[in-house]
Amino acid sequence: MTQGPDITRIAMLIGDPARANMLLALMDGRALTAGELAEVGGISAATASGHLAQLVDAGLLWPRKQGRHRYFALADADVAHALETLDGLAAAKGHMRHKPGPKDAALREARICYDHLAGAHAVRMFDCLASGGHLTVYHEDIGLTAQGATFIEGLGIDVDALSRLSRPLCRVCLDWSERRSHLAGALGAALLARFEELQWLRRSRDSRHVTFTPDGARAFAKAFS
Repeated sequence: MTQGPDITRIAMLIGDPARANMLLALMDGRALTAGELAEVGGISAATASGHLAQLVDAGLLWPRKQGRHRYFALADADVAHALETLDGLAAAKGHMRHKPGPKDAALREARICYDHLAGAHAVRMFDCLASGGHLTVYHEDIGLTAQGATFIEGLGIDVDALSRLSRPLCRVCLDWSERRSHLAGALGAALLARFEELQWLRRSRDSRHVTFTPDGARAFAKAFS
């Protein structure tokens, strides 16, 4: 008997087109209702209910209640990381579901990957932090240097507070559109939150796309050039 983790159940659940679409719709960190996810999956409400129950049971989704309404979100950052990695693998192997359009170009430039920034902007930020001596990077091993901590604190982020969280401070995430690394983990999430706080960028209401304001684009370019 084969021992160790069994990936077959997870692979089967993610491999269904309707379930895959529902999971990817949650990659911007939002929580959606069963009806909204049914529409995304192109299936009936009754069918969606069965799919969502399986995803919750497998630990891939987190069911949330607010009043009489029930919402679903990705269970944690590990699920999002796995989905982004699969996106990157599919893109690298040429398994694309449609021809690129305007929305795809916008997503490739800047988007939300669960709780951190992804796309060309995120990759440029990662490269700048690494080349500037703020991050030590060796394949998947990544760390924030003392110089980097000073730089991040200069942006108004409490590095000590982030270091006390249970999640990793820094984590490498493979960007599916750029096929290179961007920054995830507690620091990646804190940077995105700070950019929003500073009004450097705005989230789209109906997609993972984010738009940099003119002032925000200039400030981002100055900080990460």
